[in-house]
Amino acid sequence: MKDGYCRNINYMRLSVTDLCNLRCNYCSPEKTQFRENTSLSGDELFEICEKAVSLGIDKIRITGGEPLLRHDIIDICRRISSLSSLRQLAITTNGCLLSRYARDLKLSGVNRLNISLDTLNAEKFREITRNGDISDVLEGIKCAQIENFDDIKVNVVLIGGVNIDEISDFVELTRDNNITVRFIELMPLGECAMWDKNKFVSCDIVLDKVKNLKRISFDGVSEVYKIDGYKGRVGLIRPLSNKFCDKCNKIRVTSDGKIKTCLHSSDEYNLRGLHGDELSEAIKNAILNKPLEHSLTTSCFSKTSRYMNQIGG
Repeated sequence: MKDGYCRNINYMRLSVTDLCNLRCNYCSPEKTQFRENTSLSGDELFEICEKAVSLGIDKIRITGGEPLLRHDIIDICRRISSLSSLRQLAITTNGCLLSRYARDLKLSGVNRLNISLDTLNAEKFREITRNGDISDVLEGIKCAQIENFDDIKVNVVLIGGVNIDEISDFVELTRDNNITVRFIELMPLGECAMWDKNKFVSCDIVLDKVKNLKRISFDGVSEVYKIDGYKGRVGLIRPLSNKFCDKCNKIRVTSDGKIKTCLHSSDEYNLRGLHGDELSEAIKNAILNKPLEHSLTTSCFSKTSRYMNQIGG
């Protein structure tokens, strides 16, 4: 499926809930007042995936909020993975419940995991997440490695004055572990839109601090690096310092049934309540109207009114 600028749209991020068991300070307000559950049902989620795959989507990433909070998450994954034209089924999680679900996720057809972890320090983790326990996440990563997923990524949002001193420690995780540690530039969206500019740090700082990283490829939105002799890889994602809109191949579906064709756009297209050809046409229409690029900079904020936990990243 091509958008209006001839980009091939084959990747869909599907949020299954905006609920989360953490309150990361750049993602959601501390006293988030979650609405009465407005998330799509399992049947609605599956029908959207079925139609999207029939139109050319071959990679689906399940997101949240925290997707493992859904009581039916394994069934959702199993049904989606049964779609014959689907090439990848991935999930993004904060890892807190992963030790409980890793095996069932693998058996249900999930082949790739992204785990959010912005610090390796227990005290800083509690501060960033507003009282989370890092031991839960570290145990979840161990369990995921045991299950031998095709790909495990650890996502680190770079925050000036918070975790820059840990860059080398995160890179060191790739010495003996076949994982990819990805550093992501903080974006002025939602809770952090008005933060001091010093909090927004370019991924160049990773290359400055770790001199022996060698660029080996470009994977979607991530520049991929490696240190000779290390098992894992390092990724750099630069939505601010080197935006990649010309390569964007994704759409997002929010947990309440709206398509966002750009993370930072205010435009949304309703899917809830649509079925059959009407649902297919709504997806195609949204893709055809995908904007050329975002206008996000450290001084020009995201145009979306949603917090990150309401979008799915």
